[in-house]
Amino acid sequence: MNVRRLIPTTAAAGAVALGLMAVSACSTSDAAEGSNGDRLKVVASFYPMQYLAEEIGGDHVSVSTLTQPGVEPHDLELKPRQTAELNEAGLILYLKGIQPAVDKAITQSEAKNKVDAATLTELEHHGTEGGHSHEGEEAGHDEHAGEGEAGADPHIWLDPVKYAEVAKSVGKSLEKADPDNAADYKKNTDALVKKLDGLNGKYQQGLKTTATKTFITTHAAFGYLAERYGLDQEGIAGLDPESEPSPARIKDLQAIAKKDKVSTVFFETLASDKTAKTLAKDTGLKTDVLDPLEGITDKSKGDDYIEVMESNLTALQKALGAK
Repeated sequence: MNVRRLIPTTAAAGAVALGLMAVSACSTSDAAEGSNGDRLKVVASFYPMQYLAEEIGGDHVSVSTLTQPGVEPHDLELKPRQTAELNEAGLILYLKGIQPAVDKAITQSEAKNKVDAATLTELEHHGTEGGHSHEGEEAGHDEHAGEGEAGADPHIWLDPVKYAEVAKSVGKSLEKADPDNAADYKKNTDALVKKLDGLNGKYQQGLKTTATKTFITTHAAFGYLAERYGLDQEGIAGLDPESEPSPARIKDLQAIAKKDKVSTVFFETLASDKTAKTLAKDTGLKTDVLDPLEGITDKSKGDDYIEVMESNLTALQKALGAK
């Protein structure tokens, strides 16, 4: 850092002091670039990315998230302070296709290490087949890195197997960004993958035998989870939790609920439950929460990803009549 000042000859002592301060400021600034003290500065776009960074990074990283608890992430607009934070990050971890404004800001940021989780596993299409409706989906969800194909579902973290694939690659990215602590990152990655494998096993066993395979949810975020465990998701809206279904879609869902013996309409904590409750009332169904895990709040049924996913499993078992 070059600090240039005009100093009168009568202020020699002040100049020395100022020079020392300048050197100190430069050192602090240089050390802060991409790190927080001895820790790597990681900026995560929203909770599923934050959880990976914290679990794998451990004590070697300082993690901040662009999406604060309780904020619906899809329509997030960044503040100037957050945009500046991106430029100072040692590593940015995000998932392209969920937050258009965040995607744009990250593309324009000066950070050297940017990891798009959408490129770390295969994104798939979810049309009307398999019980997944795209009705009401907005263009903001049609931009996905790595695939370049419209309509791919970005909600990969709700499948523990795909999430584990992403975790492995995130671990390698941290090893590359901070090679001095590579051994710890690898150890933490292995531990997280083991937990996710255990979660997958619980889902496989817990949903193996059910009275019905169909579940209805406001936010069609559970396509990967449904495919993994042989279920049929029927979304009231599309991938956008705020979109409104058409009268024809509501009529279809009423028929599906009757035919497939659906007992429950699921809603989520960060979006309105009005449509779900209206559908449930009109069809004589119950309502419950199925959390898409886009953020942890005091309303979440669990303190972290694993706990909330276990709560989701319990809710699905109850709604599907698991035996």
